Amino acid sequence: MTKRPPWRGSAARAALAALLTAAALTGAALTAPAPAGAAIPAGPAAPGGGHGRTQAAMDAAVKAGVPGVIALARGPRGTWHGTAGVADLHTKRPRLPGEHFRAGSIVKPFVSTVLLQLEAEHRLTLGDTVEKWLPGLVSGHGNDGRRITLRQLLNHTSGLHDYTEDPEVLRNLTTTAFLQHRYDSWTPEQIVRTATAHAPDFPPGTRYSYSPTGYVLAALVMEKATGRSYEEEVERRIIAPLGLRSTRLPRHERTLPAPAGRSYSRFSDDPDRGMQDVTDLDPSLIRGTGDLITSPADLDRFLTALLRGRLLPPAQQRELKTTVPDGEEPGVKYGLGLFHFTLCGTELWGHTGFFIGTQSVAYVSADTRRSLVYNFNTDALGDTSAAGDVIKAEFCPAVK
Repeated sequence: MTKRPPWRGSAARAALAALLTAAALTGAALTAPAPAGAAIPAGPAAPGGGHGRTQAAMDAAVKAGVPGVIALARGPRGTWHGTAGVADLHTKRPRLPGEHFRAGSIVKPFVSTVLLQLEAEHRLTLGDTVEKWLPGLVSGHGNDGRRITLRQLLNHTSGLHDYTEDPEVLRNLTTTAFLQHRYDSWTPEQIVRTATAHAPDFPPGTRYSYSPTGYVLAALVMEKATGRSYEEEVERRIIAPLGLRSTRLPRHERTLPAPAGRSYSRFSDDPDRGMQDVTDLDPSLIRGTGDLITSPADLDRFLTALLRGRLLPPAQQRELKTTVPDGEEPGVKYGLGLFHFTLCGTELWGHTGFFIGTQSVAYVSADTRRSLVYNFNTDALGDTSAAGDVIKAEFCPAVK
């Protein structure tokens, strides 16, 4: 984990993945304290059919400072929808189970699925180099697109620098500078140039390090291979066939479609450290790597269909689930757009999503019989156990 505050950028996603895994790896994690304000009461384990502890963990997150939470849990006894807190700090309207929210990096399995479909159609191979599809784009400061494959983009072994860690980008996401730059428009090429202004973090293929830069490039490759925009291709291949009516890729749309609440953050240079409304923004900065707008039900439907093999032929399904170690936390692995780990005996596949004003988690069990999707309408508690406590409450038995 990087030493900078773990509530921003890719470090937050890695930290959250480690947190979610902790309960499966150490007995101490099962007794980790709940967020300040309330403890999760002991109760029946979620496998028994109840979601009381999950609701209690959501309530505890609200008491700790999250404005509002929405969740969906599915199991053998049906689907449960939970809410806690408010969607809007001004109006105090409660959150609604079907609300739209920005899901951040949970867009990554959408992107990887389309590239795997294109491979199945013999329109590209994951062994192709970035240079083949995007000549000259990845170069300079030791970066070389001739040495990076599409597979390495998707499993975060490319070595490309995470552009969200560029000092200017980071400042505009973590300080009050966001208020002046929230509507800045970025092209994918600008994003890649920002990343390649930095030397690569390591030679391609030598280790894993989460870098959203790879998915910005993957979306561009998708466009070159199909002749259609990334947004159109994901819509026609995944969103429309699965009937994901609440899911969209917003291009430059600044607002969330109704129904939706507001999103909140705190800025490091704000002396009051108060919650700021950061809902409206130009999402072009996170195109292909964090721009998804969706709902809990749609994420459950997508991940379940993906893991049941409805979207990919068997060969590509095997590639999807071929993992590399996280390298920082034992037991955490990454496939092509999916995290994989075992939590309290349940094998899980899915992704986390973290961006200014939002923190989301979406996981489905390997047998697809159980799932959990939830969203916090703030990123301000990303350096606490609040999000991890919700998934532990759902999948782990109560500590006696």
